[in-house]
Amino acid sequence: MPEWIYVVIRSFSLLVVLFFLTKWLGKKQISQLNIFEYITGIVLGGIVAIHSFDTNANIVYGLIAMFVWFIIPYTVELISLKSKSFRDFTQGKSTVFIQDGKIMEDNLKKEGFSTDDLLQHLRDNDIFYTADVEFAVLEPSGTLSVLPKRENKSLTAKDLGIQLPPKKEPQTVIMDGKVQLEPLANLSLNPTWLEAELDKMNIAIENVFLAQADSDGQLTVDLYDDNISVPSPSEKPLLLATLKKCQADLELFTLETNNPHSKQVYNTASQKLQKAIDIVTPYVK
Repeated sequence: MPEWIYVVIRSFSLLVVLFFLTKWLGKKQISQLNIFEYITGIVLGGIVAIHSFDTNANIVYGLIAMFVWFIIPYTVELISLKSKSFRDFTQGKSTVFIQDGKIMEDNLKKEGFSTDDLLQHLRDNDIFYTADVEFAVLEPSGTLSVLPKRENKSLTAKDLGIQLPPKKEPQTVIMDGKVQLEPLANLSLNPTWLEAELDKMNIAIENVFLAQADSDGQLTVDLYDDNISVPSPSEKPLLLATLKKCQADLELFTLETNNPHSKQVYNTASQKLQKAIDIVTPYVK
């Protein structure tokens, strides 16, 4: 067998093994790495690289080494889940950089961070003035978590005393022109509803690249043909507009009638409908 074919086979075999080892180690291994995970990744990659092109190296030894470097981080991870002190030792501890609005210069030096490094990480968090920061901590993964001062935070619905309805994640009901039955079922919908909604838009399922529906039954569609525009969902705005029109009509009837009893009926109905509009508005906007 030619040597180059042997190298291809070894490389492919080791790559498959590395793929499964990394998969078994979990998603954490391929996200923000701590010190121990970083070292493990380098060593595993080095083992694969060496035994891929060095035909004189015994591939069995390479597999044994990879297995050892799989067992080590796997065992460390299990122990870390049960022991905080061991976790702090292997993964590192968080370091406070800003406390009560004051920069901790000694902690910056301890972690090898310059002022420019701190400012860069703050800019990554959309903060350009250190005076706007109440608390900042360097995580073991190397990311900087920042808590802005309260007066510099964006207002939320809770700050304004507004109660918003719960909202679930949208479901992809059509992907690559094919209906996805499970996401439809998650929304308590069915293909018949989907076909009816697409008929309203004069769209065939096979022309849809991607379609998503939310818990309110609104459907958004993206077509294969980028030159065709698709109308935005209008069920909610139309519902609110219809309710407001009905309420306005009731007020108009109240002004036009001279019958006291009818005037009272129209006025009462108008007030009740206005209360309904106030309740529904957060849900349909």
